[in-house]
Amino acid sequence: MATALHRELYIRTDSALHRWAVRPKLLSLLSLMFAVALIRHVVVVPVALLGVLVLYGFARLPLTYLWQRLTYPGLFILAMVSVLPWVSGETVLWQSGWLSLRLEGLALAGLVVGRFLAILITGFILLGTTPFLDILKALRSLGLPSLLTDMTLLTYRYLYDIAEQLATMQQAMGLRGYGYRRQTTRQRWRWLAALLGTLLLRSYERSQRVYRAMRLRGYGQVTAGLPSPDRLYRTSPTTLMATGCTLGFAASLVLIEILISHL
Repeated sequence: MATALHRELYIRTDSALHRWAVRPKLLSLLSLMFAVALIRHVVVVPVALLGVLVLYGFARLPLTYLWQRLTYPGLFILAMVSVLPWVSGETVLWQSGWLSLRLEGLALAGLVVGRFLAILITGFILLGTTPFLDILKALRSLGLPSLLTDMTLLTYRYLYDIAEQLATMQQAMGLRGYGYRRQTTRQRWRWLAALLGTLLLRSYERSQRVYRAMRLRGYGQVTAGLPSPDRLYRTSPTTLMATGCTLGFAASLVLIEILISHL
């Protein structure tokens, strides 16, 4: 189960973004995310979304990959901004009794949702075209402390094990009568509290065993060498073109935003 889940993030296809060297890809896509986060006018959002979707097309990632990962975050952000068109702003577009649809709130909701989608899709492009271990190696080569990279890798790895344990424990609870119609709400919450406590204790005990095993194998005693620069940053026409286009698009978004602000 954990191995199957681990494979889902990285999709092996032959695309220009897969051949893009890891370190410039990471820096370029992060720059694009920051450029999108700086957008303050809703008219710039369609341009950002269009550019990100074009980039996703060049990555040759399946649409199901994006759809499956956008569902829950998308529902969350929609729930967060659904109130804005009705409470924010002064220009009323439609009104029925005390309920008023306002232009400024609608624009603000579109801005928040558009930026959120553009940043999220860019992140999925990075994760879908780059093995997670290579991303951590690139971050380490850029100066991120080794302790943070180690903790990130271990957290990423064992989240899947915890999810598998949770599924197994939920199945066992179901076989023992959890969810039976005669159970009260208080009894169900008691079962869930016991499930959460058991899962936390098992996770803690496992982390202690993993740490002791790592110490016995020399963790913290010998500094591992950094990956070679050729592995993370190799100059090639694909790398130069992808880096230039992405950084140019990010700079264009910032420039458009500045020009609109001064109009």
